[in-house]
Amino acid sequence: MTDRLRFNNRIRAREVRLIDEEGNQVGIVQVRDAIQMAEERGFDLVEVAPNAVPPVCRIMDYGKFRYEQSKKESEARKHQKQVQLKEVRLKPKTDDHDIDTKAKQARKFLLAGDKVKFTLRFRGREIFHPDIGIQMLEGMAEDLRDISVVEQKPLMEGRVLSLLLAPNAKARAQGAKPVSPTPKPATQQIPADPVTVKTVEEEE
Repeated sequence: MTDRLRFNNRIRAREVRLIDEEGNQVGIVQVRDAIQMAEERGFDLVEVAPNAVPPVCRIMDYGKFRYEQSKKESEARKHQKQVQLKEVRLKPKTDDHDIDTKAKQARKFLLAGDKVKFTLRFRGREIFHPDIGIQMLEGMAEDLRDISVVEQKPLMEGRVLSLLLAPNAKARAQGAKPVSPTPKPATQQIPADPVTVKTVEEEE
């Protein structure tokens, strides 16, 4: 953003609304007078609100301003959490104990701010009973609804049935209080944000 700010002789407006280096409103002045005032004080004239009428300019040390803005942007990038997609694999014959274990793993991922994709692969004649898998995934979504939203409803692709849950940031911030049982509208694709896939293997 700082690279796009005009300053000194690059400012095109003839008149500007001037703010001095102390933050005081000077008023509307000719741009040449504002530049001269800034130079006399050892500063630059920077156009901070180019779309205002007239544009707002401020007297400041432009080099120092750019450095501080760059530092703030760098710090913000450091604190941005990379979106991760954790995959939890199930089977149509997964017993209740294993389902509970998988749900706990998924809850841990969601509370950490990661998305969770449940995948259930049908083998052989299991494919003739997709309702079993759908019921299992819908049960997972119900168990985790207090901290998540459904981003993709159970979707069959070949022999693989999948469900995508995304963390509910508001619920997490409130200590995982129950949210509305109505899930968000499903989407048919995983978002294009860069993700790292980690898989929780099904115990044989």
